[in-house]
Amino acid sequence: MGTHSSSATHPHAITELCDEGSRLYTQALRAGRISRADAAEAPCLTEFALLHPDPDDSAWLRPVPPSVALAQRLYPLEREITERRRLSIELADAFEPFMAASAQNAAATGSITVLEGRDRINDALNIATSESQTEVLTVQPGKRRLESNLLKGLERDKPLIERGVRLRTLYQHTARYSPETLAYIEQIADGKVEVRTIDELVERLIICDETVAFIPIREDRQVALELRHPGLVRYLIKVFEFMWARAVPLKAGTPYETAPDGITDIQHSIAKLLVEGHVDEAIARRLGMNVRTCRAHIAKLASVLGSGSRAQLGYLIAQSGILDQEGAAK
Repeated sequence: MGTHSSSATHPHAITELCDEGSRLYTQALRAGRISRADAAEAPCLTEFALLHPDPDDSAWLRPVPPSVALAQRLYPLEREITERRRLSIELADAFEPFMAASAQNAAATGSITVLEGRDRINDALNIATSESQTEVLTVQPGKRRLESNLLKGLERDKPLIERGVRLRTLYQHTARYSPETLAYIEQIADGKVEVRTIDELVERLIICDETVAFIPIREDRQVALELRHPGLVRYLIKVFEFMWARAVPLKAGTPYETAPDGITDIQHSIAKLLVEGHVDEAIARRLGMNVRTCRAHIAKLASVLGSGSRAQLGYLIAQSGILDQEGAAK
């Protein structure tokens, strides 16, 4: 029984002293000693030098005072901490001249940093948003966003709202029909949060405090640019404001509602892209919807205009004047 119990709990770290070892060590401290036979149940006590031979009787063991045992183990740790502190000071001193040179270069040329990998991109975003004090502007194009990405966004956005930072976010109209996105918006709903949707967005964009902007430079979003050049950031803010002025507030009703001409806003957008010669897949990608949904809208558009073929549909769109009406409305 004893051998089985010992083998089942050993070896282990001293910070995880087994129940039997704790009991026998406490017993030895109270009695001043413990027999070797009893201590055999917990070999960790001799392994960790918590017991040592009784100089007067080899059949017994005496406990090492806990204060002594603790000091013996803390000393090398404290020595290592002291050594690492010394090394950190030396490293800081060694890199200080480079910091000054880097700051001078950044001041002269602005800052454009290439971020490779999602982890590095997210780390840079977290730092920038954690330092934001006034406003964060976000453009989120594409189809339904993954729940894991929305959770990361929630973790990043909640502290901003609590600090009183204003958030303005642009989605595509299709986001109005994404349960995950709507649930995320509901959780951050606040007077400082504004959400609008628009039919077409080009790429993702995040701007913090008119100071730093982030844009992807690859379609898989594994590489991004962190922009701190004042001129570039100001330009991107103007791009955002241009789209924002043409977007529909989330609470203002759905842009999929049928207009007097029997065609919804999204179908107007599809009609425009059809006339420009885009194929279904390209239209779906640009409007942030799947191809099946896009084709369903095209079918409805054809039905309203009385088109019998794809070639005729383009002609009827041009002849109907619906695109002219859209332009006049804007």
